Amino acid sequence: MRCLALAKHLMIYEDLTDLCKQGLAERKLYNMYSFFKTVDKIKPVYDVTYKVMLFICKVFLVADILITSMSVLGRYVPFIPDPSWSEEVVLTLMSYMAVLSAALAIRRGAHIRMTALDRYLPKTLVKILDLLNDVFVLGLALVMIIVGWKYATTIGSKGTYVSLPKVSRFWMYFPIPVAGVAMLVFELEAVYNHIKGFFVKEGDK
Repeated sequence: MRCLALAKHLMIYEDLTDLCKQGLAERKLYNMYSFFKTVDKIKPVYDVTYKVMLFICKVFLVADILITSMSVLGRYVPFIPDPSWSEEVVLTLMSYMAVLSAALAIRRGAHIRMTALDRYLPKTLVKILDLLNDVFVLGLALVMIIVGWKYATTIGSKGTYVSLPKVSRFWMYFPIPVAGVAMLVFELEAVYNHIKGFFVKEGDK
């Protein structure tokens, strides 16, 4: 009888232990979901940053088209001016658009990438490789911010535009650190989403 009672107590203990473990696991899962839900509230900041960068690119594109059109027509139509600064300004605006649009493409995942082998690799490995890729791009963003700002404030600030002597060439180098900041913001979001993907299923996001 004692053996049966002891066995019964052991079974109850094991059941209680399993329930406790299950409760702890559920508690950890709940805390993890709560953390991701809290961090997800920052998403509007990324949305606003994206929209601002996109708007700037659109404005610069329109300005590029207008200035280039004016410059070309000015060569053939007498009453349309052909300013000497048009080429340098157009090139500067194009440099802004090039690097800022590259930063925007990070958020949309629109950059060229090799995915031919992804279907043959385990999903977890693919996620790890995506996260590793984000870390390298994050490093590039930091380099663009640090080195780009250094060039803008040293070499750029010492010269001026040939056609606009009063305008510093700082503005020609400035798009590099600006794009670096945008890339940093979007890469932080990408890193977070990939880390979140390890814990949250696709349908639960």
